[in-house]
Amino acid sequence: MLTSADKRAAFRKLHESGCFIIPNPFDVGSAKALQHLGFKALASTSAGFAWTLGKADNHVTVDDVCAHLAAICAAVDIPVNADFEDGFAHEPDKVGANVARAVTTGVAGLSIEDFTGDNTKPLFDRPLAVDRIKAARQAIDADDSGVLLTGRCEAFLRGQKDLKLVIDRLTAYAEAGADCLYAPGIATPEEISAVVKAVHPKPVNLLVGAAGPSLQAASDLGVRRISVGASLARMAWAGFMKASKEMAEKGTFGEFANGYPGGEINKMFS
Repeated sequence: MLTSADKRAAFRKLHESGCFIIPNPFDVGSAKALQHLGFKALASTSAGFAWTLGKADNHVTVDDVCAHLAAICAAVDIPVNADFEDGFAHEPDKVGANVARAVTTGVAGLSIEDFTGDNTKPLFDRPLAVDRIKAARQAIDADDSGVLLTGRCEAFLRGQKDLKLVIDRLTAYAEAGADCLYAPGIATPEEISAVVKAVHPKPVNLLVGAAGPSLQAASDLGVRRISVGASLARMAWAGFMKASKEMAEKGTFGEFANGYPGGEINKMFS
């Protein structure tokens, strides 16, 4: 097994040039499968993990998440980036304390977002949002861990499609110590290019779904890494729910013919 320091060094190296896909497993098995397929790094998914516990996104505890991160980091020999939501606190000092806990799980990186959890006022006030990034940076640097910090602006996902606001916040997060910047929801080439140029030379993470750009197209726009959020978890749930509904509604089992071969899964994990 590689050490956490090895993984963190490898993760930083990945951000120096080119563009890579950082897929999002939702448990140890899916993490090991993605490593088996040759991906060079992974990122957790808050929603995908929450669903494994029978909870909605943003309804898990910091204890749950840290245990989940530690399990995934111990299971794979590639870097793991943590979707650390809002740091599981509002106040900067508490965010810092929780980030320090996350660092001990062995993660190579983590993101802090500016979503308040309140859809009536979805974003933290800008000064507080910046202070929260600063607190995360200080917690990461306290023991020279080398964990890569991503500053995440949630505006587009929360109905505030104001690119100027997003760029203003991302540049502020970069100045506050974020190593990588992320604005989930930006999608057009113009939006992506504007964000990339605004925070250059710091790398940008792009969230991609079914309609997003290809790896090559994103690379051409200057994106450094691509994540897929809860999409892999949703794909797993799609197969599960389709087969389960068939049983419940029809009493038949035809969907099982589309299942991945059990022997291949056993071979992958042996």
